[in-house]
Amino acid sequence: MKDDGVSLIGEIKKKLIEKKQEWAKQGRLLTGRPGAPGAERLPPGQRETRDWPVLDLGLQPDIKPEQWRLKVDGLVENPLEWSFADFQAQPQFDDVSDMHCVTAWSRFDNLWQGVSAKHVIALVAPKPEARFVVFHSYDGYTTNVPRAVFEDDDVLLAHSWEGKPIPREHGGPVRIILPKLYLWKSAKWVKRIEYLSGDRPGFWEVRGYHNHGDPWTEERYG
Repeated sequence: MKDDGVSLIGEIKKKLIEKKQEWAKQGRLLTGRPGAPGAERLPPGQRETRDWPVLDLGLQPDIKPEQWRLKVDGLVENPLEWSFADFQAQPQFDDVSDMHCVTAWSRFDNLWQGVSAKHVIALVAPKPEARFVVFHSYDGYTTNVPRAVFEDDDVLLAHSWEGKPIPREHGGPVRIILPKLYLWKSAKWVKRIEYLSGDRPGFWEVRGYHNHGDPWTEERYG
């Protein structure tokens, strides 16, 4: 039996990762019935919930707002680094969107507040050769998207959900929200946004999950 807390957490994390990798191999939850946004509200294989289930790598970093920092760098003209106070001083953006988790739950009409990706992009001015974005989190997690996905109108760096600060277990103080993709792409506890010329698959993408993650075409696994 483990008597080291760190070792115990490591074992829990390892088992969780192995379980999800097995899901990917099995094609768990795939229905083979692709849908289309607008035709129906619930993507194929999803069920609606009013709760917000907690899913992570077994670690929930405790990042206080006064400790939080964000870097946006890589292939940009104007790299930036913000404290939480800097972040709050930016124009605030409200958006209502649905979220869809690869584990088959969806929650409708989530009210988010934060800073729009459009605003961040305007400040950093990505270079023409920047074609991909990688999100880095405080727990070591990464996930990747094409640059065009990050530039969508409904994408934001959120600090609040339903009028309250996003709690630690859901990625607070700041997480990414990409409503059109499965939720694993919306990195929790974000600390860095990196622009790259080439694609760099992230944590789950190299473990059997789809590189894009569109709920409507069931891009659960690669």
